[in-house]
Amino acid sequence: MGFLRKRIYATAGYNTMSMGHGRKEFKPKEKRPGIEHYIKEAGEGALAQIKNPEAIDEGVITNFMMGRYNRQGNRPGFFPMIHPSFRYKPATGTEGACDSGGLGLVVAVKTILADVADAVMVVGVEVQTTVKAVYGADYLAGAGWYHDRKHGHAHFFPGQFSDRAGACFEKFGKEKIREGMTWWYVQAIENARRNPKAQEYHNTIKDLYTVGMTPPNPKVFCDNINVYDCSKVSDAGTALIFASEEGLKKLGVDKKDAAELVSWGQSEDDITDPQPDLTKMLASQKAASLAYERAGLSPKDIGVLEVHDCFSIAGLLMIEATGFAGYGEGADFVTAGKTKRDGEIPTNATGGLIGYGHPVGATGVRQAVDLVHQFTGKAGDCQVPIDSNRPYGLMVSMGGSDITVVSMIFKKPE
Repeated sequence: MGFLRKRIYATAGYNTMSMGHGRKEFKPKEKRPGIEHYIKEAGEGALAQIKNPEAIDEGVITNFMMGRYNRQGNRPGFFPMIHPSFRYKPATGTEGACDSGGLGLVVAVKTILADVADAVMVVGVEVQTTVKAVYGADYLAGAGWYHDRKHGHAHFFPGQFSDRAGACFEKFGKEKIREGMTWWYVQAIENARRNPKAQEYHNTIKDLYTVGMTPPNPKVFCDNINVYDCSKVSDAGTALIFASEEGLKKLGVDKKDAAELVSWGQSEDDITDPQPDLTKMLASQKAASLAYERAGLSPKDIGVLEVHDCFSIAGLLMIEATGFAGYGEGADFVTAGKTKRDGEIPTNATGGLIGYGHPVGATGVRQAVDLVHQFTGKAGDCQVPIDSNRPYGLMVSMGGSDITVVSMIFKKPE
């Protein structure tokens, strides 16, 4: 069995539309759905794919900052709302900034491995369009050490990744890194245009490259990144069910409609300690390395990839952290088209955080859902061919500026 003491499967993935600026349906001056809407839609979307909802033993609700965006706490209390049979069943809430969803996935898997459940539903949600961007920037600063807020950029997190980009410019050459960041943006939008639920689905910009190369304007934003380098403020929900073999039977799900979990890696850095090297994602590298080691695999075995690209520079650094490109070579790897749909390692096929959107507490779950869809043939126009010689999929979900990280490897069941 390798790392896992018994087989674990992921099934019934469902993503809501990522709502926010860019979607034609988004009406900022009109009343919009709250977190309960997205939790219920995502949860019911998952339940519609199984035969026996009552067979779900527990739930996990993942969210980052609903206490501030929505003035609501007590995440687990929303689980029973999804289905009548969930009332009085156990539920847990997880928070780890942008990796809140990744932590929820791990909680579900550990619960099944502990033999206290056979099927656990994970629902991720975030509703961020309730406040103006400048206030949201203050809320999101809590993903890092808030102690540094008064010393940081007004747009705190964009400022942190702008600093990462600047460090890479200095070390590896601005022209090369800027080119790679732009091609990452182009790829994200092109993939999102194939995904009807993506926030950038309606994007009609003809010359994406020229737009992506827009020079940064420090007077209104950041020194080293432009707004196109950023993921957008998003409202969305996503759901996925983890189950043992017995759990799949209870749910009435055939293995062909599931992906098998092979391993995971989890890593935590010190949020109070400055990053030792802004040109590296060391916690992400550790989490990915753990997943590889536990599975007895390496990057050459991975046929499809989902990485956390909250900013385009993060995408480049993730390619290096996951072992697909050497240190300082991520930009060249992307510029060469190796992460495109028909490239060496298809990456973020549904648009990633820049293309699909970044509903923070839901993102890690969404990444897993999209990998499951790839392995079950349910990715629609976002489906990519998976080489039989590289039959595994890897996801890396990151919280903060490389602080809280979860990686998972999936494959098609035998």
